[in-house]
Amino acid sequence: MTNSNGVGIVGVNTIGIPVVDQDRALVFYRDVLGFEVRVDAPLPQTGGRWIMLAPTGSAVSISLIIADESAPAGVETGIRFEATDAERTHQSLRERGTEVGELLRWPGVPAMFAAHDPDGNRFEVVERP
Repeated sequence: MTNSNGVGIVGVNTIGIPVVDQDRALVFYRDVLGFEVRVDAPLPQTGGRWIMLAPTGSAVSISLIIADESAPAGVETGIRFEATDAERTHQSLRERGTEVGELLRWPGVPAMFAAHDPDGNRFEVVERP
């Protein structure tokens, strides 16, 4: 199968997030955000693991990759996670010790806020319209 340009890329599978400690990051994304673990397999050549997680039912997952010089931790990921209720999610994450920014509300725009994982990687949570 190919796309209209004849290239075989047909979707987005997983988005890598650089982390310093894969175990700590796994606890955050699994236990705090509630993502399901789809893959957790050793990578013998690196000493790390291939870890993929996603919200239940999501077609796209995240991969917790070991941070290095070319992919440092503590970055703006550009990821926008979707929530059914941004205010409730904001409150819940704050109560669980997650660093969250102000809940933003503008006319005609879904409510949203920034949050950080334990490595300082920033992502946004946007309310499903």
